[in-house]
Amino acid sequence: MADLNDPLAPKQMPCDIYRGYRATLPPDADLPLTQQQDDETDPHFEPVIKLTEQVETKTMEEDEDVMFKMRAKLFRFDNNSGEWKERGTGDVRLLQHKETKKVRLVMRRDKTLKVCANHMISAEMRLQPNIGSDRSWVWKVAADFSESPPAAETLAIRFANSENANEFKRKFERAQSINAGEPVPDEEVKTETREENVENKKGDTEKDTEKEEAAPEEKTDE
Repeated sequence: MADLNDPLAPKQMPCDIYRGYRATLPPDADLPLTQQQDDETDPHFEPVIKLTEQVETKTMEEDEDVMFKMRAKLFRFDNNSGEWKERGTGDVRLLQHKETKKVRLVMRRDKTLKVCANHMISAEMRLQPNIGSDRSWVWKVAADFSESPPAAETLAIRFANSENANEFKRKFERAQSINAGEPVPDEEVKTETREENVENKKGDTEKDTEKEEAAPEEKTDE
């Protein structure tokens, strides 16, 4: 063993001294308290948040039935710039409340599901054909609730083909009659449900690859 009094002798670190001390102990000897803590302590921490728990998300559409759903692209007219701006592409739907029977139009963007149109369908609204296109409509909204605060908007919607556009117009005008208090015969409801299922399957498979005709795309609202 090196002479601890010799200033030229290699210095022993405390850990080296401890190792030598431990080697001289019998196997059943008690270890120092700090070593026992290192060998015996097994810390366990309970997670603060369990990731397996699911949080229920409300869309405010749980009490409504889907009367119509079709893929389309929506635009709004910007009065300040005098240009059409794209609001988003997704499924436009007509939702009827289960109790009040009132119908509103709701459209969400693909992927983000952000609402880009949300308004009641009133009898004063008129779907006007867009100049130069047989697959798009333009109408005015007194209060669109997709933004806060609600604002009056001029909207334009474009579908993949004229057949889808005409079907939207028919369901839109039917919704106007329902909101005006006109009764809907049971047989007509069944017929519309069957047609809706066919149109939904068709709309889910269609791709909007044609050149844009409904309105010029200059800017996109965020």
